[in-house]
Amino acid sequence: MKLCERLRELRSERNLRLKDVGERSGLSVPYLSDLERGRTNPSLDTLRVLAAAYGITVHDVLHGVDWYGQEGTGALPAGLQDLLDDPVLGTQLTPDWVRTLARIELRGRRPRDKGDWYALFAHLRRILD
Repeated sequence: MKLCERLRELRSERNLRLKDVGERSGLSVPYLSDLERGRTNPSLDTLRVLAAAYGITVHDVLHGVDWYGQEGTGALPAGLQDLLDDPVLGTQLTPDWVRTLARIELRGRRPRDKGDWYALFAHLRRILD
């Protein structure tokens, strides 16, 4: 499922209108509409705001979102596969975490190496778990 579909699903499950979500989140109805139509993608901060509006975690918002159309690890970003292959650190990464990390991009950039990926994972785990 695409992120836009997941956002629409979350709203529909709660029987909310875009206006209701806007009031709960402080986001504009046109922006929310653009998110649900796939015209724009939310930032991590926006995902946090939406998660709070729905009373769930960011991890729950992203649950089931398929970013690459495949489940395998063959197309993992540079450094993330190295982290996954690490005999100690890699054991901490569940398939859900690998999929979540593989989706992360900030301003068109991603972590560069295994250490950067692990730092991001550790930080997100503290926030989301």
